[in-house]
Amino acid sequence: MQQTIGQSTRIYLTGRVTIESPGGRVEQGAFPGRQGRLAFAHLVLRDTPVPRSELADLLWAGEPPSSADAALSAVVSRLRALLRDAGLPREALSAALGCYELRLPPGTWVDVRAAASAVHDAEAALQAEDARTAYGPASVAYHITRRPFLPGEEGPWVEEQRAQLLALHSRAAEGLAMVSLSNGEPAIAVALAEELLARDPFREAGYQILMRAHLAAGSRAEALRAYERCRRLLAEELGADPSSETQALHLQVLTGGG
Repeated sequence: MQQTIGQSTRIYLTGRVTIESPGGRVEQGAFPGRQGRLAFAHLVLRDTPVPRSELADLLWAGEPPSSADAALSAVVSRLRALLRDAGLPREALSAALGCYELRLPPGTWVDVRAAASAVHDAEAALQAEDARTAYGPASVAYHITRRPFLPGEEGPWVEEQRAQLLALHSRAAEGLAMVSLSNGEPAIAVALAEELLARDPFREAGYQILMRAHLAAGSRAEALRAYERCRRLLAEELGADPSSETQALHLQVLTGGG
C-alpha cells in the first residue's frame, strides 16, 4: 500500500502548501497555522531527523516561549492528524532521541525537489544540443519556481529557500530562452532575457541571450544596444568589463556573424 501511495503523493511547498494523495487532499487552510506550515516544510526538505530545539528556534524565530516544549508537541500532534487525513501512514512523522523525522512514502513528489531535478535535466539536454528534450523539464522548473515559497513567512531559513528557488528560476528561464531560440522564437527569448535582467541586472547570461535573440530577430542594432547596456552597467557599478564570452558575442554581432 505504501508503494502505491508514494508513487502518487504530491507535496506543494510553493504557492499554497498542499498535500495530495490517493488517501486524501489537504489544503493550506487545514494546516495548524503558520507554525504548522513552516514545520511541515522544514521537515519535508530536511529529510533527516530534526532536533526539537532546532524546530522550536525555527517556529519562534530563535525566541521560544517558556512553554515551547508543550507548544511544539501540540504543533506536531496536529501535523500528525493532518498527515493521517491525507492518507499517509501513521509512522510518517516519528519522534526519537529528541528529534522529529518525517518519512514520506517512497516516490513522493515534492515540487521544490522536482524543480531542481528538472533544471539539471534541461541543462543536460541543452548541453547535448537537444532543445526538444530540454523544453519539458525547463518549463516544469520555470513554472514551479515562479511561485512564492511559503508566502507571508520570514526568517533566515525561509529566505535561504527563496534564494535557492530564485537561482533555479533564473536557470530555468535561461533554458527556456535557449529552447525558444532553437525553435525560431526570438520574441519569447527576448521576454525571458528581460525577465532575467529585471531580477538580476548583473547576470551576463541574460545579456548574451538578449543579444542572440535580437540578432535572430534581424535586429542587429538592438543586439548592439544590449551589449552596450551590459558594458556600461558593469563599468559604472563594478569597474569591470564584460566577460570574454560576452565580448566574443559582441564581435560576432559587429561582424554580422550568427
